[in-house]
Amino acid sequence: MRTVYKPIKFPKDEQTHNHLIEWWYFNGRLKDKKDNHYAFMNCLFKVNVKKIDFPFAKKSPIKNFYFAHSIISDIKNQKNYYHIQNAVIVSEDSFSKPLLFINYADPVVIGGYDNSVIEETELFNYKIENRYVDLKLKSAKKPMLVGGNGFEALCGNKSFYYSLTNLKANGRIKIGKKEIEVFGKAWMDHQWANSTAYYNNKWNWFSIQLEDETEIMCVEFVKGNGKKGYLADIIYPDGKRETFKNIIMTPDKFWQSKSGKEKYPLLWKIEIPKKKIKLTACALVKNQEIIAGLANYWEGPVSISGARGNKKIRGTGFMELVNRASPYGKFSLDGVKQFISRLFK
Repeated sequence: MRTVYKPIKFPKDEQTHNHLIEWWYFNGRLKDKKDNHYAFMNCLFKVNVKKIDFPFAKKSPIKNFYFAHSIISDIKNQKNYYHIQNAVIVSEDSFSKPLLFINYADPVVIGGYDNSVIEETELFNYKIENRYVDLKLKSAKKPMLVGGNGFEALCGNKSFYYSLTNLKANGRIKIGKKEIEVFGKAWMDHQWANSTAYYNNKWNWFSIQLEDETEIMCVEFVKGNGKKGYLADIIYPDGKRETFKNIIMTPDKFWQSKSGKEKYPLLWKIEIPKKKIKLTACALVKNQEIIAGLANYWEGPVSISGARGNKKIRGTGFMELVNRASPYGKFSLDGVKQFISRLFK
């Protein structure tokens, strides 16, 4: 499917697009008044059924298929809680407002109504709600256009992509039956593409927030044939940005998943030679494996330490290791076809 570059415009491009796949993703590090630390992730995915080449699609009354994943981590107690919604219904008034608004819920009510919201209250300010979080997020910087212009093509995989890298967060989280007041910092990604490469290949991705208000996105994209592509974007405290493709990402200290199907590298060395940046990213909770049937991955908070030249630097971040083995098979385009087909038999 052909993808043509068009400059990203705000707030228009915060809305949905007529592409094969798209997602709105948030992560963050939070703490309470007692200095207990937590992390969260919330992501809504959209697949354009009409762009998947199989007979069912042409007859389907549905154009877009949505699903959602969310997770919250209790770092002190080394526990996490996640909610996998393999299908969600998006309300009719979603995407109908000048700023981003998405209201979605499980199609089957079991144990009570469970509603989620992503709402942009002002430009680049958000309110997000799901089973675990009720947070307000306020951006301290303008969007970082990944790749320099918001259009990247790692290993020939073209996609539109921007990030809000420094969102001040406050609100409440829910751990079990307990609601906790929290504050901290979050990150937002919005990406859309016509490429099927997201179904069939791996990637190792990091969002990094340094203590000096510098943020870094870096990714290693691994094709099925072993070919690798790299990308790093840096946004500095003053809002200036730089993009690099010559980066080095080295995995270490593997953790055997509970499913027994995958070993995840939970410590990484990340280098951006041109900026003399050397970082170590270390997982803060080992068991952050998400097994969702089709999309199997490790997603969780990391600590960041290292140096920029002779200056030591520290920070926090998130790590995402996508499309790994699981007892339910591999996340593939054929798997998506079969899953969606079963929903409408």
